[in-house]
Amino acid sequence: QLQLVDSGGGLVQVGGSLRLSCAASGRTFSTYAVSWFRQAPGKEREFVSYINCRGGPEYAGDSVKGRFTISRDSARDTVYLQMNSLQPEDKAVYVCAARNLCGGSSVAGAYDYWGQGTQVTVSS
Repeated sequence: QLQLVDSGGGLVQVGGSLRLSCAASGRTFSTYAVSWFRQAPGKEREFVSYINCRGGPEYAGDSVKGRFTISRDSARDTVYLQMNSLQPEDKAVYVCAARNLCGGSSVAGAYDYWGQGTQVTVSS
C-alpha cells in the first residue's frame, strides 16, 4: 500500500527559498501523478502544483506560478517542490497527494493518497 512522506518545511525569511520533498513508502509511485496542496489557518485548501507520472507535463496554480517548481526523481521515488521568492502569504501546511493515474489534477478529491503535511513559515 502506498504511503506518502512529506518533509522539508521550516522557517524562512521573505524572499528566501525552501525545498519540500514527497517520498513514496510501501511501494513505488512511478505510475502516479503527484500534487502539492497547502492550507493556512482559517483558509480553504489551495492547489499548488502537480506533475504527471513521467515528470512532465506539470502545472502550477496562479498564486505560485513562476516562483515554485515541481519535479520528480523517479530513481528515488521522490517528488520535490522548490519554493523561491517566498512571501508571507505562502505560510501554510503543505501536503502532497498522489493518484494511480499518469495525469495530474488540481482538484483535491481526485487523489487517493495523502502525506501528513509539513509546515512552512515565512517571516517578515
